[in-house]
Amino acid sequence: MLNLSLSGLALASLASANMGAYPKFGEKQFSQTFHDGYNILKYMSSLAPYSDRKAYGVDRNTPDGCEVDQAFMIMRHGERYPDYSGFGDLYVETLNQMRANVTTFKGDLAFMNEWTYYVSDSNLYSQESTSGPYAGLLDAFSRGSEYRARYGHLWNGQSVVPIFTSGYERVIETARYFGQGFFGYNYSTSAAINIIPEAATQGADSLTPTCAAGVLEEYSCYEDRFYSTFPPLEVAAARLNKQNPGLELTAKDVNYLMQMAGFELNVRAYTPWANAFTLDEWVAFSYIFDLSYYYCFGPGSNYQMANGQVYANATRVLMEEGPKKSGSMFWSFAHDANITPVIAALGLDTPAQHLPNDTVQFPSTYQVSDIVPMGGHLTLERMTCNATVASKAGVYVRAVINEAVVPWTSCQSGPGYSCPLAKFSAIVDKAPKFDETCETNSSYPQYLDFFWNYNTTTNLNYQTGDISSQLTDTDV
Repeated sequence: MLNLSLSGLALASLASANMGAYPKFGEKQFSQTFHDGYNILKYMSSLAPYSDRKAYGVDRNTPDGCEVDQAFMIMRHGERYPDYSGFGDLYVETLNQMRANVTTFKGDLAFMNEWTYYVSDSNLYSQESTSGPYAGLLDAFSRGSEYRARYGHLWNGQSVVPIFTSGYERVIETARYFGQGFFGYNYSTSAAINIIPEAATQGADSLTPTCAAGVLEEYSCYEDRFYSTFPPLEVAAARLNKQNPGLELTAKDVNYLMQMAGFELNVRAYTPWANAFTLDEWVAFSYIFDLSYYYCFGPGSNYQMANGQVYANATRVLMEEGPKKSGSMFWSFAHDANITPVIAALGLDTPAQHLPNDTVQFPSTYQVSDIVPMGGHLTLERMTCNATVASKAGVYVRAVINEAVVPWTSCQSGPGYSCPLAKFSAIVDKAPKFDETCETNSSYPQYLDFFWNYNTTTNLNYQTGDISSQLTDTDV
C-alpha cells in the first residue's frame, strides 16, 4: 500500500508540474468572439489600404509533399492619392460647398473645424503614397520581401528575371518597389522591368486589354448608377444636415465623403471620416461598389471576362509548358479593374446568381474589399505533388487572393484543395474568348506575347528624368 501511495503522489506531482502548459481554470483556449466583420477596411471597398482576404481555413503554406515550381502574380498598384479628375475635384468641390454653407461644424462633423484636406500639393494627385503606415510604396516593398521568403527558391541567384508592368506611373513604381523588396541588393542587375503600354493598339498583348465591344457598357456602369437606391446614404445626409443647419448634403455628397475617407488612410494613419458614418451606412456604401465592380469589371459582364481571359489563358499555357521551358516566376502589375476580370475568367468569386441591385445581399458573395483593395493581388501557384491517400502524384494549381487560398468550387481534389492542371485548363477554356467576343481591330495583336518575348535589360529599373519619357505610346 505504501508503494501505491507513493506512486499516486508522484503522478499528482507530475500533473501539477505540467499544469503550467495549460490555461488556468476558467480561461478559454480559443476566443468565442470575432470582430473581423467590424473592421472598417472591409467596408471602404477598393479605395482603402490593403487588408488580407478573409480566409476559409485552408493553410496558405505549400501542402506537404508538394513544391511550387511556378508562381504567377498580378498585383494592383499600392495605396495612392486619388486622381484629380473624377475623384479629387469632386471631393474638393463638396468640401468647399460645405464650408461655404456652415461656419462652425457640430455633431459628427465637429472634427472639420480642425481637419485639413490630405492632398497638400496638387502634384500628389494620382501618385503612390509615400507617407503614413499604409504607404503604397511601403506596401509594394513589403510584398516583394515577403514573396522572396516564400518563392525565393524559384530563382537560381543568377538569371535576370523580368517584371511586367502596365504603363502607368504608380503601377510602374509599385513594380519597382516590389522588385527591390524581392531581390534586395541584386535588384539593379537581376530584375528587368518591362513596361507594357496601356494603349488599345496593344490588343491582347497587354496587361490592360480593352474589349472594344464593351466600351460603352464600361463607361455607363460606375457607382453613380447604384448609390441613389440605397436609403442609408440618404439617412446619413439627413442626420448630418440636422446637426448642421444649412449644410444641405445629398446622398451623392455623402458618397463622395465616404470615398474620401478611404483615400485619407492611404496617406495618414487616421481618418475622422470613418466615425462620421455608422456601420450600417458603411455596409451600404461598400455594397454599392461591389455592384459596380461586379457588373462593370467582373463576372456580371461577358466583355470583362473576355478581357480577363487574356491573362488567364497565358498563365494556363505557361503552366502547361512548365518551368523548364517557360520560366518559374511571372510578376505582373496593373489596376484593380484589370484584375477583377481575370478572377472572373478563372471562375473564382463568381456568385451562383447575379447580385441584386436594389437590396444589400447578406451574406455577401462578391466583396470588392476582399478582392482588390489597394495592393490587392492574385497569385497562382503551379505545384508538383507526390501521391497521397486522396490524390495522385501530378501537377496541381492553387489560387491565392490577398494571401488567402481560394479553392475552385468544382475542382479541389488535390493537396491543399488544389485543382489538377488539366481541370484548371478546362476551367479557363470556359471563359469568353477575347478574340471572339471583343471585336478587336484585326491589325492589333490577337494574343499575349510579352511573357515569352521580353527584355532582360535593366534600363527601366529606376526612373530617370521625366516619367513620360518611359511611357512610350501609353495613355497616362
